[in-house]
Order: sequence, then structure tokens, then C-alpha cells
Amino acid sequence: MPTRDDFVRVKEAAELLGVCSNTVRAWGAEGKIPEHRHPINSYRLYKRKDLERILREMQKPKRRAK
Repeated sequence: MPTRDDFVRVKEAAELLGVCSNTVRAWGAEGKIPEHRHPINSYRLYKRKDLERILREMQKPKRRAK
């Protein structure tokens, strides 16, 4: 069963990824980050594991096409 520590809200997700809150919301709406909703207040929630995976992807060097 997921615990409260497994999820973060928009502001925390933005700080972890080094982007602004609106970027996190947009990525969630576009399906780039799996989004969950709190069952009582409908706040957006993001799994810490998903954000850590995205952070690793962001840190990978990209090769340029020739």
C-alpha cells in the first residue's frame, strides 16, 4: 500500500525536477508525468519514483544527430 511519503505535490515535484510548478502541471496534462489525484481534495500528486526516473532521464547526455 502506498504511503504518504511515496507522493509529492506540485511544488515539491517542481523543486525536485528544477522546473516551475506550471511546467509540472503541463507535463502532467500532456502525459509526460503520471498524475494522481488526492481522493478528498483533488490535489495533483506525483509518485516520487516517477519523478526520480524522469530526473535520471533529464541528466542523461543526448547525442546530436549528424
